[in-house]
Amino acid sequence: VQLQASGGGSVQSGGSLRLSCTASGSIARVNVLGWYRQPPGRPRELVASIRTGGTTEISDDVKGRFTISRDDAKNMVYLQMNSLMYSDTGVYYCTYGTRWYANDYWGQGTQVTVSS
Repeated sequence: VQLQASGGGSVQSGGSLRLSCTASGSIARVNVLGWYRQPPGRPRELVASIRTGGTTEISDDVKGRFTISRDDAKNMVYLQMNSLMYSDTGVYYCTYGTRWYANDYWGQGTQVTVSS
């Protein structure tokens, strides 16, 4: 499975960005697509994930501000990020797995920078 993420960039605090990720290759009928991030100097952390059928898990840090969605016809996952804060700065990674938290594959990462 290959994952190609896009949509990162620089934005001021309070702004919005939308990340997209396309999965290709041997995609399982039931899978979990997700987004992790790595803030500067900190370990990677779960942002949000979504299973085939729409069940989601959202980090408490972004709940109410970020929305994860998927388009199974296109094998894509999206992360709509609103009310961005400086603490949201980091490299965002798209992930793919066949069960929760498996993260068998990772995308290349896309940088999100929020200025205060």
